[in-house]
Amino acid sequence: MSSTWLTYILEQWTGVEYHYLYYIGFILWVLNIIFSAPFLIFISVCYFLNLLLHIYKRKNGLDEDFSSKSWDNGRFMVTSILNICGKLGHGYELHGMEKIPEGPGLIVYYHGAVPVDYAYFICTLYIQTGRLCYSAVDRFFAKFLGIQLLFNLLPAVHSGRDESVEILKKGNLLGVSPGGSREAFFSDENYNLLWGNRKGFAQVAIDAKVPIIPMFTQNIREGYRTLGKIGVFRWLYEHSRLPLVPGYGGFPVKLRTYIGEPIPYDPNITATELVEKTKIAIETLRDRHQKLPGSILRALLERFDKHQKED
Repeated sequence: MSSTWLTYILEQWTGVEYHYLYYIGFILWVLNIIFSAPFLIFISVCYFLNLLLHIYKRKNGLDEDFSSKSWDNGRFMVTSILNICGKLGHGYELHGMEKIPEGPGLIVYYHGAVPVDYAYFICTLYIQTGRLCYSAVDRFFAKFLGIQLLFNLLPAVHSGRDESVEILKKGNLLGVSPGGSREAFFSDENYNLLWGNRKGFAQVAIDAKVPIIPMFTQNIREGYRTLGKIGVFRWLYEHSRLPLVPGYGGFPVKLRTYIGEPIPYDPNITATELVEKTKIAIETLRDRHQKLPGSILRALLERFDKHQKED
């Protein structure tokens, strides 16, 4: 009875017969799945890998000491799976890895709508060199239940500037995207950097006395996009800081990550000046390797391009 009453109200309000309303509802349901798919697939993969690690942990009777060599096979397992996903899904390539110094360094990168490129980077780096790269992640994603084991093993941190400095002082690599969620949701096919007034990462590099290593991935915005240009989603984000911006994609475009020349530590530089130098370095990589504005079709065709310049 209530369903019939609701149908009657909707017919009167919209002027559309009830069976058409069902069609509209079905279309909206399909669109919701499409726009949620990229994020859901990314999170689902994380949960699957986390499950595998729990099985590995229980089978081998391991504790929470993730620095132990007993975890090496588990770490190699998940990085290999992600590496295969990158090869099959995007023909992923990493160029310029030799530019990463042997000691500590702060890797600064452009944040795509879904940062699969960064995941592929840290996996490729570990498989080829055995080096771990710590990752600074948004607090919202760090609170996801069920993926903490994966975050601890790769590893991801979200505790702020002091912890970041300490990680670097211990001789590690640390990856950070100053644009964060705002850049992920509201940048577009022109690959604009949306850093606002953020300069904490530069101060971290100065305090730790380490170089900054710029990084950019070609076509990451063509693989995954958002509806960030629609004003209501920007308003919702700015007032809630929740990831309520729909996305779409998962297109099998070619992804190539490029490492730029390190910006050496300079005791006489200010954080503001270092931010500007880092921006210029990433924009230089972008302008050299990314055709603007980006094109999904062109990025798909680049899967068949065997003559891409590697520098």
